[in-house]
Amino acid sequence: MYNKLKTDCNKGNLKVACVDLFCGVGGLTHGLIRGGIPVIAGIDVDAYCRFAYEKNNEAIFIERDISMLQGNEVTKIFEDVEIKILAGCAPCQPFSNYSRKNRSLDNAQKWGLITEFGRLIREIQPEVVTMENVPQVLEHKVFRQFLEYLDGYQIWWQVIDCQHYGIPQTRKRLVLLASKLGKITLIDPVLQKGEYPTVRQTIAHLSPLIAGGSDPNDSLHRASSLSKLNLERIKASKPGGSWRDWDKSLLAECHRKQSGKTYPGVYGRMEWDTPAPTITTQCFGYGNGRFGHPEQDRAISLREAAILQTFPEDYCFLPHTERISFSRIGRMIGNAVPVRLGEVIALSILSHLRNYDGSIGWI
Repeated sequence: MYNKLKTDCNKGNLKVACVDLFCGVGGLTHGLIRGGIPVIAGIDVDAYCRFAYEKNNEAIFIERDISMLQGNEVTKIFEDVEIKILAGCAPCQPFSNYSRKNRSLDNAQKWGLITEFGRLIREIQPEVVTMENVPQVLEHKVFRQFLEYLDGYQIWWQVIDCQHYGIPQTRKRLVLLASKLGKITLIDPVLQKGEYPTVRQTIAHLSPLIAGGSDPNDSLHRASSLSKLNLERIKASKPGGSWRDWDKSLLAECHRKQSGKTYPGVYGRMEWDTPAPTITTQCFGYGNGRFGHPEQDRAISLREAAILQTFPEDYCFLPHTERISFSRIGRMIGNAVPVRLGEVIALSILSHLRNYDGSIGWI
């Protein structure tokens, strides 16, 4: 399989190349490639990601459970590569705000994938490692344990505000870089407050839709349906406002409870001239967050969500003949590393490698 992989990738003898663990539909891979780092393969347990990953990237998708993957298998993929880069964003649901209740720090099943990532680093010994995850992982011992796998590496990590790097979301992420070759850091932010890309700049050019409608020229530019009650609610919603703006007759039962008062963004509209909220796996649902379109009476479409995640507008998520599933595509989009963040990571690694050896390049 691995010889075929190298032939299919048609990359020759690379001096520098990456394997992307937990690759999903390829947000990180696509960004790394755009930033100048070849990616040989992506590995993920979700077979539904294969089409999008391979359709949009010059890399092979390997369907494997990372916990069952052995380091020597990945080393074979890296055959003839002089500087190996291992990248990964282990699924972050155990650390997200949506799953903070009823969880135990000793639940190995929840924290296991980050530990498996660390195990593979120790077995493969790549020259460079990058990890991206939610900031909440810093609160838990699994992160400290992960750092122990990086013995012998120079390590940098920081929670970054994605707006500073041109991503049109109020999204904060932990980014870690580690290298055996010397000091490594993320490149400096490129934007300051007042320069952040906005919802208007990002998606206003797309064709208007009604709730439940779709664009005949783009099957992914499709909005979920709304019940009669939710249609009334979104009509009563103001950009940047909340359900508190509604008439009492429109309130849901959860809004009447004391606990519901802490979630003002639920059933909210985005604002045109600010970045979007963090795009999640449920971003297609009006009631799942501030995912209402700023102007049209509907939730954002799947394509709008993908573009806010900085996927190219023509990124293909499934064959044209396949039926669109909001939950499946929403999960793919929401779980992805923003493409632009992958590009920033690539530029950071290349800057580091050029400082290490000005001759670094690819044959």
